[in-house]
Amino acid sequence: MSTTLILDAPRQLRIESRPIGVPGPGEIRVRIAYGGICGSDLHYFLLGGFGKVRMRGPMVLGHEICGTVEAVGEGVDAGRIGQSVAVNPSLACGTCEECRAGAPRFCTDMRFMGSAMRNPPIEGGFREHVVCRAEQGVPFASDALEEAAMAEPLAVCLHAVGQAPDLSGKRVLITGFGPIGALCLLAARHAGAAEIVVTDVAEASLDLARRIGADQALESSRPGALDAQTAGRGRIDVSFECSAHPSAIADVIAATRPRGTIVQVGMLGAETTAPLTHVVTKELNFRGSFRFDAEFARAVDLIATRGIDVRPLISARFRLADADSGFALAQDRSRAMKVLFDLTT
Repeated sequence: MSTTLILDAPRQLRIESRPIGVPGPGEIRVRIAYGGICGSDLHYFLLGGFGKVRMRGPMVLGHEICGTVEAVGEGVDAGRIGQSVAVNPSLACGTCEECRAGAPRFCTDMRFMGSAMRNPPIEGGFREHVVCRAEQGVPFASDALEEAAMAEPLAVCLHAVGQAPDLSGKRVLITGFGPIGALCLLAARHAGAAEIVVTDVAEASLDLARRIGADQALESSRPGALDAQTAGRGRIDVSFECSAHPSAIADVIAATRPRGTIVQVGMLGAETTAPLTHVVTKELNFRGSFRFDAEFARAVDLIATRGIDVRPLISARFRLADADSGFALAQDRSRAMKVLFDLTT
């Protein structure tokens, strides 16, 4: 039997034992080792969803997962058994217009783990065993398997960096320093950014930003905090907005120089406001960034080789049996950045 964490309703978690799945043709079964609690998992846990996406019944959360291939189906190399993998939670249909155009992240029939966008929902990875397509299990060439749980959020940030011009030698601003903001910092530095300024309202987050390489980490709620960046018509070449808070959006618009680029990474699931006049008068390039495509495999490689070191972001590990405590800590930004479930114990 497979231990599974189920969210019945907001703040109502329980453990259930389910039969272990058998992989079909082209599939693998992964024994999950670690799973990270994402912001969307917190929205489901606290509010039952976000925006128009609402849970309509019990569901299994979790899409930042990794583990070991335990069994393979017909047509899959049996040599993969025992292989460490990061699991790509996205499964695009491959046949819709967006998939055929080479943008599967916009798939109109997407099956994304731990999401209530479909009914019934696609089950997530907070469980001992996951059966998925063989290609979703991306080999992880390192013994530090828990770090592979960071592949999905890093892929999001690599895609965001890809939405911007070449960052070599550029001044970069990152607003909102949760896990995505932190990984955007690491990805931007890896891409050659010369100066990185971070803003947030939580001092613990700003302390971490300094430790992992921010040139400046500023408390955005402090009057005048961004004066040096907004001087003139702005000094920042590229901004990554990772909070979706109206004040942070206003900050990046003010700080980004004329004809600079803003990449909007954060989203709240609800509409927000922005001073669009300055987007026009400074001819800013305002880009959205949604999920990832090929960046997932690149994220796995960068983590495995420690081309990007995600270890400082991992705050704590909990058993599934202690899920309530795990979700409680994940909400506390003064004490945690990324909380993992450890299914190896």
